[in-house]
Amino acid sequence: MKIYQLKSSSLHLYRSFLGRSPRDTEIWQYAKDKKLVIVTKDTDFSDRLMLDFSPPKVVHLRFGNIRKREFHQFLARIWPEFEALVIEHKLVNVYLDRIEAFR
Repeated sequence: MKIYQLKSSSLHLYRSFLGRSPRDTEIWQYAKDKKLVIVTKDTDFSDRLMLDFSPPKVVHLRFGNIRKREFHQFLARIWPEFEALVIEHKLVNVYLDRIEAFR
């Protein structure tokens, strides 16, 4: 397991090797079991929140492709807000111009 951290804090992003192409169900269950946050651009995960009584937290990145450098700069800029919201919200939608959070 590799740990990726955008800034020094108690909240980290984890990347697990669940095989070459893990299914959404495997990612979902792994995050749920380990109490991890799923950060994704895939709408399947945010849609699935409605079907699970005790879902893992999901951060849905809702913007198109941007250059890697711009992506890292963007995440570094919004990280404090993102970090605070994910504590008490099960879904955080991140757009380039705003962040929405749902309990």
